[in-house]
Formats: sequence, C-alpha cells, structure tokens
Amino acid sequence: MTDFSTRLARAKFRGWHRGTREADFMIGGFFDRYATGWSETELAWFEALLDEDDVDIMAWALGTQPVPDSFAGALMDAMRKLDYVDIPR
Repeated sequence: MTDFSTRLARAKFRGWHRGTREADFMIGGFFDRYATGWSETELAWFEALLDEDDVDIMAWALGTQPVPDSFAGALMDAMRKLDYVDIPR
C-alpha cells in the first residue's frame, strides 16, 4: 500500500501534467492552493477527480455542466471559485 505522502506527490504530478496548459493551471493550481492539510477523504476525492476527463472537470469548475453527486461538495465548491488560477504572462 502506498503511503499518504507518496499519494499526495503523485496527485500533484498528475494535477500539473494533464496535457493542456488550461487544465494544468486549473487542476494543478487547485491542488497547490488547497491540498495542504488534506485528509485521506479529500485526497481520495482528488484522486478520483484525476481519473475524469479534463473537459468534464473544467466544465464542472466553470459551471457549464452539472457536477456529478460523487464530486459535489466543499472541494468542488472551492474548485468552482477559480481563485487559485494564476496564469503567467
């Protein structure tokens, strides 16, 4: 079984290496802003989110598609604020 810190590091890598800059900034930026202090439950939520398609995650965060019940809640509410996206110029 993989320990928590290894899973957290893997989740960070996966969040920042999605395949498009837009998804990297949204998903990786969310991780950087909110992952500190996550519990097992919150990390498991993020790991499950990482298994979803980027277009779906981005649509849920932008509010253009309804959020599935399995991802609804405080973490998705935080993701939908988009206050963590820092796009370099």
